[in-house]
Amino acid sequence: MKHLKIFLSVFVIVVAFTACNSKTSKNNAEALEVYQCPMQCEGAKTYSKAGSCSICNMDLKPIEKASKVLENNEITEASIFNLTSKWNTEEGEEIQLKDLKGKTLVMVMIYTSCKAACPRLVADMRNIEAKIPKENLKDLNFVLISIDPETDTPERLKAFAIENLMDDEQWTFLQGTESGVREFANVLAMKYKQISPIDFSHSNIISVFNTKGELIHQQEGLGVDNKDTVDTILELTE
Repeated sequence: MKHLKIFLSVFVIVVAFTACNSKTSKNNAEALEVYQCPMQCEGAKTYSKAGSCSICNMDLKPIEKASKVLENNEITEASIFNLTSKWNTEEGEEIQLKDLKGKTLVMVMIYTSCKAACPRLVADMRNIEAKIPKENLKDLNFVLISIDPETDTPERLKAFAIENLMDDEQWTFLQGTESGVREFANVLAMKYKQISPIDFSHSNIISVFNTKGELIHQQEGLGVDNKDTVDTILELTE
C-alpha cells in the first residue's frame, strides 16, 4: 500500500510537470509566430501579429515560426547576422552585426551633419524609446548607422550621441565602409544618394529586428504614428 501511494504521488508530479512544460512551449511558440502577406506585396516583410496587408488588404498568413530556429540556436537565411561587413562603434570598437545578436534591434540610417530629415528621425527614435518600460530596455538596442562613413568617425558619432542624450547602453552608433553601408541599406530597402559634398537624400525608415536578426517590422516616414512599432518592440521584449 505504501509503495502504491509513492507511485501515485510521483505519477501526479510527472503529469503536472509535463502539462506545465507543454503549456509553456505552446505559449512561447505563439509568441514567436510571425505573419506575412500571401502575395508578398512588401517582399520579405513580416509582422508580429495577425492583420491585413496595407497594400492589397489580404489577410496576413502565419509563416514558419522562429521557435524552430531557437531549437538549434541557428540563424536563418533572412538574418542580417549573415552579413560579414565590419563596423566601428562610437566607442571605437570593431564589431560585426552578429555581435548584436541576442537583443531586439531598432535600427535607422542617418548622417550627423543632416539638418533636415535626420534630426526628426532621431526624435522619432527617442520618442519610441520613451514609450518602452525601463524593464524592457535591457533587452533592446537602438542602433543608428551612418550613411556618411567618411565624415562620421567614431569620435564624431560619440559626440553626436552625447549631444542628443543618446549615450546610454541601449544606444549604439555604427560607422562602416562604403560597401558595407550600401549592402545594409539594400537589405532594408533604404535608398540614399549623395547630392553634394555634405548632403544626402535618403529614405526615412526605422526597422525592428528580433534577437535572431530577422526583420519583423518597418516604420516609414517622419513623425508618423509609432504605435505599431512600439507594440512590436513590446511583444519582442516581453
